[in-house]
Amino acid sequence: MGFFDSGLGGLCILDAFRRMCPGESTIYIADSANCPYGNRPPEEIVRLSVANTERLLGEGCKMVVVACNTATAAAIDVLRAKWPEVPFVGLEPAVKPAALKSRTGVVGVLATAGTFGGRLYRETKAKFAKDVTVVATVADEFVDLVERGETSGPDAERTVRAKLEPLLAAGCDMLVLGCTHFPHLKPLMEKVADGRAALVDPSDAVARQARRVLSARGMLAPGASEPFHRFARTGASGANMV
Repeated sequence: MGFFDSGLGGLCILDAFRRMCPGESTIYIADSANCPYGNRPPEEIVRLSVANTERLLGEGCKMVVVACNTATAAAIDVLRAKWPEVPFVGLEPAVKPAALKSRTGVVGVLATAGTFGGRLYRETKAKFAKDVTVVATVADEFVDLVERGETSGPDAERTVRAKLEPLLAAGCDMLVLGCTHFPHLKPLMEKVADGRAALVDPSDAVARQARRVLSARGMLAPGASEPFHRFARTGASGANMV
């Protein structure tokens, strides 16, 4: 199983998948050398996504999880067209469950600019958020915090509070985490929200979808298999499998 993200964010998807499918081997590429993807033009995100996929397929991956909302928005259609025989699972902001569960009728979505500009977000919002008000907030700063490993402390809290308080003041009772980096900040966001809003984390839903696709295609690893797990992080000297 192959996974890639612009950095460390998609590890929340990987962790959820490994809990659900403990027999599957995994390879994860963190493209930290090019992080963040959110402020890059779509054609560049496509190029990077193709390169990540080529590497994963070259390592023998049978399926690819695009564990990045921005890459999904910009590139998953291209990837599916280029490799029609390969199953791909991507992400989209979890607007539907948030809209269904909202009591105030106001839903906040935290994501990158690239995700908000993508087709999947626009279509999901138009289809499932007709009866609620959606307040969109670009939170690229959260990506930087996670990549630096700064998921707690006063500076991180100030950054998170600056993004969440306007959403809470607007009446949002559901906060959609529209970037795989953001769940790494859940404890801090829950502290700031202080019960005023619930966080919607799509990690488990994406992992379940990956498992469903494997099962439907008869691709699940046999129960007796001994899985391996590899991690690669790109940097100035390139990426190395660990």
